[in-house]
Amino acid sequence: MPRNAPGSRAFWLAVMGGDNPSGFEDSLEHPVEQVSWADVQRFIEKLNQLIPGLTAQLPNEAQWEYACRAGTTTPFSFGANITPKQVNYDGNYPYADGEKGLYREKTVPVKSLPANPWGFYEMHGNVWEWCQDVWQTDLGTAAVVDPLTQADADTGGARVLRGGSWYGGGGDLRSAVRGHYRPNYRGDGIGFRLALGHAELRPAAEPGQSS
Repeated sequence: MPRNAPGSRAFWLAVMGGDNPSGFEDSLEHPVEQVSWADVQRFIEKLNQLIPGLTAQLPNEAQWEYACRAGTTTPFSFGANITPKQVNYDGNYPYADGEKGLYREKTVPVKSLPANPWGFYEMHGNVWEWCQDVWQTDLGTAAVVDPLTQADADTGGARVLRGGSWYGGGGDLRSAVRGHYRPNYRGDGIGFRLALGHAELRPAAEPGQSS
């Protein structure tokens, strides 16, 4: 399951050190951006070295959407539409018949807007988020369990992005919207959130022990 909020600049610097890669000059509580998929892989490798057994990773696309939807079937986890009070996006371009609203023109701090029904923050808007998968235009219709598309993974194939960003219109932030860029691309509307690998799941407690 993905982490409940995007990775912040403070988190990035705590692991990677060095300079802040982000383009905005705001607080360290804003999401890190201007990081490529390849940059995030290096971050994850170093984080897992610092905390043995953590097995952090990017969520696959199916995990990301499952967490984003939070049990809903509407275009957004908040319902049929969104407002800038709920989501950071370009309010000049609302979804469907929504009213125009605030355009902040930059990111907002992590966990500063309402969480979805499962407690995940900023899954719509703020920054696009890298997923582990290699991009595939056609995902098919067959039912699958925890899929991960890896075709052409060693040839620099484009990687999946989900969630939309601070500069996108409302329609680009729907739970179902998919995007992609090559793994070395950086942009001021692209960040990430982490998921924990299966090795992080705690074993069932022995009889008589608390979990």
